[in-house]
Amino acid sequence: MENCNSPSDQKPDAVAGAEVERDTGCRVHVFSSSSELLEKLHEKWDSGKESPYPAMYSSVFGGIILDPAMMVIPIDDHMVHRGHGVFDTATILNGYLYELDAHLDRFLRSAAKAKVSSPFPRSKLRSILVQLTAVSQCTEGTLRYWLSSGPGNFLLSPSGCPTSAFYAVVIKEGVYQHREGVKVITSTIPMKSPLFATVKNVNYLPNVLSVMEAEEKGAFASIWVDEEGYIAEGPNVNVAFITHDKELILPFFDKILSGCTAKRLLELAPKLVEHGRLRGVRTANITVEEAKDSAEMMYIGSTLPLLPIVMWDEQPIGDGLVGELTMALSDLLWDDMVAGPETRRELVTYL
Repeated sequence: MENCNSPSDQKPDAVAGAEVERDTGCRVHVFSSSSELLEKLHEKWDSGKESPYPAMYSSVFGGIILDPAMMVIPIDDHMVHRGHGVFDTATILNGYLYELDAHLDRFLRSAAKAKVSSPFPRSKLRSILVQLTAVSQCTEGTLRYWLSSGPGNFLLSPSGCPTSAFYAVVIKEGVYQHREGVKVITSTIPMKSPLFATVKNVNYLPNVLSVMEAEEKGAFASIWVDEEGYIAEGPNVNVAFITHDKELILPFFDKILSGCTAKRLLELAPKLVEHGRLRGVRTANITVEEAKDSAEMMYIGSTLPLLPIVMWDEQPIGDGLVGELTMALSDLLWDDMVAGPETRRELVTYL
């Protein structure tokens, strides 16, 4: 008999621990107890493989969770069913959190614009994130965190939610420099309006569709162009160009997300100007024609941190090879992540 997820109209006492059969011809199992449900949840994680999520924090539970089967959020959380939430990410590398404060500041700016209040002051949020990383024992990966208007009901307005919610999870994964170039396309998926594009919110359907569109065409990701014909950004990354005159140019941030890593690159890149390798560094409006005529092109993002782009819409960028200046910029960012100032790197004291 086929299994399905149809609801039952029978009383709970009559169907607990049984399989409910409706006239649809399928059976729905009803869990008789929380212990039975927990056993089912553990089946996914009892394969002997190490969980990629060593630790999670939930303000709903009021602490850190180490059991991946219990890393859940309520179904009536407004971030789940209304998308009313914001998030951000910091990189963990060699036991340090990179650019945590920059990301946390942007996180709270996004929350303010989304009208999501924090259940804790900034100092406590930061302390939770550092402690979570320490408990996780993860020295390389990412730390992702969310603010939600919280659980409470299934209405549009969050006014019925008792309190907002804060969630965070450590994701164990490799962090490394990218030395191979990728292909991109121009996305046909409409980009977000500036109001939503400049807020790092959880509504990522346009971003997801743009990546899927690129993958369907054999590309890594895509490039958004705004309504005025200027280059905007990638689906979850900033984009940068090096002209034939050896000038580094990034699009203005007024209509797109202000990338923490992109802004850090703008601070580091003048070192190449001092050494005579770059002629200048600036932000500007860039047309598609100007962008495709660039000598080098790259994605910039916190988990990359820099990814060379060698082909766009089946046309090579420059000579179609990873550029020397692209890798010089990548080295600047990587060195900053590995051995940059303490103001940029938070040493984690592991427990």
